[in-house]
Amino acid sequence: MQLLFGYIFIPPPSSAFILLFNNKDVWANLRAVRLFDQILVTFYQYRCHITLLIAFLDYHRAFLWSLVFSVPVFFTSMVFMYIPGLKNVLETKVVNMLSVGEVLRWALSTPVQFIIGQKFYIGAYIALSHGYANMDVLIALGTNAAYFYSVYSVLRAATSPAFNASDFFETSSMLISFILLGKYLEVLARGKTSEAIAKLMDLAPKTATLLTIDDKGIVVNEKEVDSRLIQKNDVIKTIPGSKVACDGLVIWGQSLINESMITAESRPVTKRTGDIVIGGTLNENGVLHIKAAKVGSETALSQIVRLVESAQMAKAPVQRFADHISKYFVPLVIALSFCTWVSWFLAGMFKAYPRTWIPSSMDSFELSLQFGISVMVVACPCALGLATPTAVMVGTGVGASLGVLIKGGQALQSAQEVNCIVFDKTGTLTIGKPMVVNTRLFKTMVPQEFYELIAAAEVNSDHPLAKAIVENAKKMRGSEEKLIWPEALNFESITGQGVKAIICNKEVIVGNKSLMLEQGIAIPVEAEEALAETTGLAQIGVLVSIDKEVIGVLAISDPLKPEAPEVIFILKSMNIESMIVTGDNWGTANAIAKQVGIDSKYVVAEAKPEQKAEKVKELQAQI
Repeated sequence: MQLLFGYIFIPPPSSAFILLFNNKDVWANLRAVRLFDQILVTFYQYRCHITLLIAFLDYHRAFLWSLVFSVPVFFTSMVFMYIPGLKNVLETKVVNMLSVGEVLRWALSTPVQFIIGQKFYIGAYIALSHGYANMDVLIALGTNAAYFYSVYSVLRAATSPAFNASDFFETSSMLISFILLGKYLEVLARGKTSEAIAKLMDLAPKTATLLTIDDKGIVVNEKEVDSRLIQKNDVIKTIPGSKVACDGLVIWGQSLINESMITAESRPVTKRTGDIVIGGTLNENGVLHIKAAKVGSETALSQIVRLVESAQMAKAPVQRFADHISKYFVPLVIALSFCTWVSWFLAGMFKAYPRTWIPSSMDSFELSLQFGISVMVVACPCALGLATPTAVMVGTGVGASLGVLIKGGQALQSAQEVNCIVFDKTGTLTIGKPMVVNTRLFKTMVPQEFYELIAAAEVNSDHPLAKAIVENAKKMRGSEEKLIWPEALNFESITGQGVKAIICNKEVIVGNKSLMLEQGIAIPVEAEEALAETTGLAQIGVLVSIDKEVIGVLAISDPLKPEAPEVIFILKSMNIESMIVTGDNWGTANAIAKQVGIDSKYVVAEAKPEQKAEKVKELQAQI
């Protein structure tokens, strides 16, 4: 158990650690070693979740218990004293001038001060033992000053027939409760990002198909294994509809890979022999054999998880600044509190203020002590302990509800200095789902019949553009009819180009310009003009041929979000520049930029993920 928790909070070593075990036979299988190591890596990846969960439960429980005791203290001192019946009960004397209300407040505030608030004592002790004073020191001093002065006051009331006690039990207990609330809200805000980390981890597949290949390159065996068992140079089979198990190189096959998790581009990327694939991405329609290059913590997905984790655990700059100045601030507050007490005490001794300023039940020493304690209590970090975590929680919470993931307090605080915002295109400025926006026919043909033929061909394809065409055909037919398409014979899907099939004794080909030329189909001038027009409008032109003749062109687009132009306009009014950095082609990127109101000089297209990151760093360096 000790070893397990060590791996939760300490980065795990390599598999060589297993060699410490004496029983070598148990660990002879290298894949068993790999599995053990990956299990430890998994525990390490979830350490943030475990740490946050413990902190969440701890602060949640402490805050609730503090409310149980602090709320009655607050009401007995601030509310019930103004209700005639309850006031008489609370002012009933127990011993001399000691009242029932003072006894109740003393009894209720003591657990808050010494049991629920013990974490502040521990924090203060650790800080002082290392030779510096942090906010925990100030909290402990302030609340203890208020508490022990109140104890002194009630004890004197219990031993005096004339002294009226003035206690501040509600100050110490409520102060601890508010700061615990701030800590709880801070952990709650970090938990929202922790949920995002869990979703990232779930992108990786649980199992993979491991291939055994002989010297001639022939597959002799395949078996399903835990994806954590994959080692470098293993060959993994990825079937349509499954996720890529690791970062690697395609050594056989051809398919379309949806890399939106990395690039945010909804359009799948064609992958052939020699191309690199990323773990966690989705294989759309072909079978691939992938040679593992990066596994475990080396994969791109694991690196993303680590980046989000580190951002999650980082404090907001203002909180780090508060921790930094606390070693000067705390001694300064103590000095000011002491000077306040001494100055008022000396002023009382030399009668520098009227005697009427001193309550009848006090002397000048007690009055000066109250002023000194007030300085210390007021200086307790309620603003930093409560307001800052609350602001972070509200900011991250509202952002999450609107689909914006704010990494942490640092990003939120830095947002006020933003003068340029970089937008991705797909799913950000656009909806992220391809749709047929226009149909142009070059021959006289009933649109419903036209769509029935192409839908019958495309319904057999998993390509997103094919799905968009079928969805549009469904709308054309109407919901009252049964959606049964004609049978497609000799169906063939040509990766990256389109499909062809025999439907109702007609050869139907749906695809791009290169597919038509390969099939020996002439492209008329009006079709060329239509294709050029779609490119200028940030659309994808799909040609439709029936019996070796181009019949029409479908314009498929990822529609602009209705609010996108307004957002860009508002940003301009705030003197914030907007830029598009996308992996899509230049024509589409420029067309989208024109529609939303972004100057073409602020457009970067055909950018890979690492190039997008470099562009952001370049802009940051210009500040």
